[in-house]
This record gives sequence, C-alpha cells and structure tokens, in this order.
Amino acid sequence: MPRKSKVLDDGQGGFSSSGEPRGCNESIQRTLEITERMLRLAEEGDRVREDVGCGILYAVIRDCAYKIRRLAEAERDAHVKKGWWRQ
Repeated sequence: MPRKSKVLDDGQGGFSSSGEPRGCNESIQRTLEITERMLRLAEEGDRVREDVGCGILYAVIRDCAYKIRRLAEAERDAHVKKGWWRQ
C-alpha cells in the first residue's frame, strides 16, 4: 500500500515543514532523470545495433521513456499547481 504524506499544502513550495524536499517531488525528479537516461540508452543502442531484434528492444525502451516522462511531467505540473513544487 502506498505511503501517504501527512504534509499537505503547507506553503513551503515542495518542502516539508522541516525544510527538506518532499519525498514525492524527489521521486518525480528522479523519474524524469531516469527517462533521460533511458532515451540516451535507446539512442546509443539503436546506433550500434546489428539486428532487427535489438532495434525493437530500443524502440520499446524509447516508447516507454516518453510515456513515463509524460506521466511524471503531468504529476510535477499538478504539484506546481498545488504549491508543492519549488521551481
């Protein structure tokens, strides 16, 4: 079961009352970083591939990275609107 944050919109702009970054925002940021790594991997793998099977693999990685990134960006935008994300 997902852990729910007890800190709601406290006016701290993405930080808890202790001044630490919100865990959920850190996870979203890390997700965005991972998708960039996935896209670089797909690009490099596609460039050096030697058969069709590898091409399919890197196409799937690229597709997943774009989908995950789109979801993470939407969640980040929702946090911005709530005042939970310090830009």
